[in-house]
Amino acid sequence: MPGRTSAMAADHDAAASFDGLRPTLFRTAYRMLGSVADAEDVVQDAFIRWMAADRSAIHEPQAFLRRVVMRLCLDQLKSARRRREVYPGPWLPEPVVEAQDDDIDDVTLPLMMALERLSPLERAAFILHDVFGIGFDEIARTIGRDPAACRQLASRARANVRTPRPRFDLPRERGLQIAAAFFAASRRGDMSALQSMLAADVSVYADGGGKKSSPRKPIVGLVDALKLHEALARLFARAMSRIVRFAFINGLPGFVTVEGEGTLQTTALRIEDGTITGIYVVRNPDKLRHVAGETVH
Repeated sequence: MPGRTSAMAADHDAAASFDGLRPTLFRTAYRMLGSVADAEDVVQDAFIRWMAADRSAIHEPQAFLRRVVMRLCLDQLKSARRRREVYPGPWLPEPVVEAQDDDIDDVTLPLMMALERLSPLERAAFILHDVFGIGFDEIARTIGRDPAACRQLASRARANVRTPRPRFDLPRERGLQIAAAFFAASRRGDMSALQSMLAADVSVYADGGGKKSSPRKPIVGLVDALKLHEALARLFARAMSRIVRFAFINGLPGFVTVEGEGTLQTTALRIEDGTITGIYVVRNPDKLRHVAGETVH
């Protein structure tokens, strides 16, 4: 049956071409949604639509699939934003633990948190233009607005975020050395060493999702951050953490641990001028399922 064989070959080629674009589509969806699971669902939905489409009429598959993914993400954000309004405690994106040979992502965790302040359309315009370098004519076709409106959306987003695209300016190894020193000092309760590492305006964000213990508000300032770690050190003394690995997490140096009560946890550190200005801890087990599968053996 030559017709059936030809169709199967065409489907195989279409699936192969999609797989080549899958990493870029995932990065787009993840930066829009801040959720690994939701991003994977969106990409899979896009794959189903790609396989069902009249591909002979699609001249630019990457642009077509980017539009599909972005529109699916915009639909998802409507319900996601409502969920985050009632989220217990600080909300952090699901952590992505980068492999040793990965390029360090310049869309870091602090920038992803800043993107939460944007409307869905502002977020889409900013990510497509400022992160991926897509022109406003293509953005207009993607989100269904004219180019001038897309330019305004991106401009408003930039003003709202009020931060340049962050670039990690420490060598990878130096960042991981600081992460290792912070881990050691925090676990043995060395307040003097911690004080020397932390900036005066350091902020600590911990996302337990109401399922694991964590501060319900960000901890801001050196004094309060040291008080928090002094209290934590007493807990660590009774049940020591087990380090799983040091790695870059959402573009920031950090580490994955299993805490004394068996809780998987990621910690990412924002480092500026050699000092730690931000500490981002994810303890919510719903956000760590993919990390457990990738890193814990």
